[in-house]
Amino acid sequence: MSALWNGFTDYLHAFLFGIYPYICAGIFFVGSLIRFDRDQYTWRSGSSQMLRNRQFRIGSNLFHLGILFIFFGHLVGLLTPHEVYEHFITAREKQLLAVVAGGVAGAFCFVGLSMLLHRRLFDERIRRTSTTIDIAILALLWVQLTLGLTTLPFSIAHSDGGTMLKLSSWAQHIVTFRAGAADYVRGTDLVFQMHMVLGMTLFLLTPFSRLVHIFSAPVWYLFRNWQIVRRRGGATVRPGPVAAPHAGPAE
Repeated sequence: MSALWNGFTDYLHAFLFGIYPYICAGIFFVGSLIRFDRDQYTWRSGSSQMLRNRQFRIGSNLFHLGILFIFFGHLVGLLTPHEVYEHFITAREKQLLAVVAGGVAGAFCFVGLSMLLHRRLFDERIRRTSTTIDIAILALLWVQLTLGLTTLPFSIAHSDGGTMLKLSSWAQHIVTFRAGAADYVRGTDLVFQMHMVLGMTLFLLTPFSRLVHIFSAPVWYLFRNWQIVRRRGGATVRPGPVAAPHAGPAE
């Protein structure tokens, strides 16, 4: 019985950290392309700001500020080979930097996301206009963020930088399609593994939710030419860029 259980857990580990990442990535890219091609009218953030502005502005700004920092921090931190930065910063120092910076950004994001989830659940008008996937995505993001903050004490306990190197090696093996990626996270604390699996699951769910609007972030809006708008009668309105027609905050 013990051998059977060990065999099952080994298979599950190999699947979750060696095969599941490619399933999630495939559905993420192909599903997003199909949705953009067939259902462009649903390609939006679904903002509820008009229904209730209170809590929204602060919550949305805190959430987006924190989540962008966390996303790009993970992207650079996990995919930068150790050989690139070892002459400037040790693995231990890098892990400590990630704990401090990630903790601050995570706190901002947690407060903002909690405000957005609260108004989504407890404001009757917003709840009535919310779909099941709207609420589920916010709840999963909240759980994922909580798991991420929970990993901080474990990272501090393993302050030698070994955990950081293991997770980086796993991510780099995945994106370069090298075998043996799952072996790098074997033996790491369960909270790290839960955080990784839920993170991959969020990518898998993206094509079926409002998260697709991350592809339509109106960055180009910052660089548009100014336009002069005249009211009827010849009065000139202060010039400004034309607003994006479909983009909006995530909540």
